Amino acid sequence: MMRRLRTFARRLRADTGGLALLEFAFILPIFLVLSLTGAELTNYVITRMRISQLALQIADNAARIGSGSQLQAKTISETDINDLLTGAGLQGGELDLYPRGRVMISSLEPMTSPNVAKLYKIAWQRCRGTKTYDSPYDNTLTNISSGIGPTGRKVTAPDNGAVMFVEVAYDYKPLVKTSLSPSSAITEFASMMVRDRRDTSKIYNTENATKSTC
Repeated sequence: MMRRLRTFARRLRADTGGLALLEFAFILPIFLVLSLTGAELTNYVITRMRISQLALQIADNAARIGSGSQLQAKTISETDINDLLTGAGLQGGELDLYPRGRVMISSLEPMTSPNVAKLYKIAWQRCRGTKTYDSPYDNTLTNISSGIGPTGRKVTAPDNGAVMFVEVAYDYKPLVKTSLSPSSAITEFASMMVRDRRDTSKIYNTENATKSTC
């Protein structure tokens, strides 16, 4: 009996038929975590890049809006701004920009013309989106000397023009789990100088237009 047991033990020790399966069982959880983390990181980077590109596109479109000929300064209306914000939502596509985020457009302009003192103000501001976002810049800011924007990326306005400054705050929607991504919130900034002459005295309202105040 003992001889049979010893023989069986030797055969069992030499049998490596299930070794690969056992190793796979140990490695599978680690492999799954690494794979899911990689997929989540990739999705986060792509989403952040899309939000950044969207902010730049909004700023560019905001710098182009307005009505008027080459012989007069262009005027902008609430309808123009509403169309701009509506277009941004459509460009966002499946990102669900307004249900998950908030867009803020600010018009940075010189305090005086000529702007000898190099001071600036936020002349007007419009927002859209359900996300709660506490911007460091609001339309009560005046006498700004250093410009607005993140550190190292602050912008100012030309003496006889304006700069469209855009903030896009967005709640990231994870593929698997938010904890696998660097952050659950994305905030991107962009700015674009108004290239045409623009009437900055006011926003010209259009009948039945909705004012997207902040």
